[in-house]
Amino acid sequence: MLGGNLEISDQYSFDFPPIESQQQWENFLENFWKDSEEFSTLIETLPQEKLHEDFVEKNYGTYLRNLDGMIEHCYYHLGQIVLIKKIINQK
Repeated sequence: MLGGNLEISDQYSFDFPPIESQQQWENFLENFWKDSEEFSTLIETLPQEKLHEDFVEKNYGTYLRNLDGMIEHCYYHLGQIVLIKKIINQK
């Protein structure tokens, strides 16, 4: 959404250092909410006609397809959280 190259790869999906303190958790949350707000603003200000344009390259699909994918991915993780919470509460 900010331009630049797409350099992420699935091989890095689990490269997240362990959170070992309350302060690290709070720092993570602060950055997460800041990034989420920035992403939301970028979507909000995206011109309507841009939704049907290619996202970076044609093989990545349109902006709309990628935004839909982000929403579906968030719901996937929300479902995981709900299931984990149910399992924890059963004990």
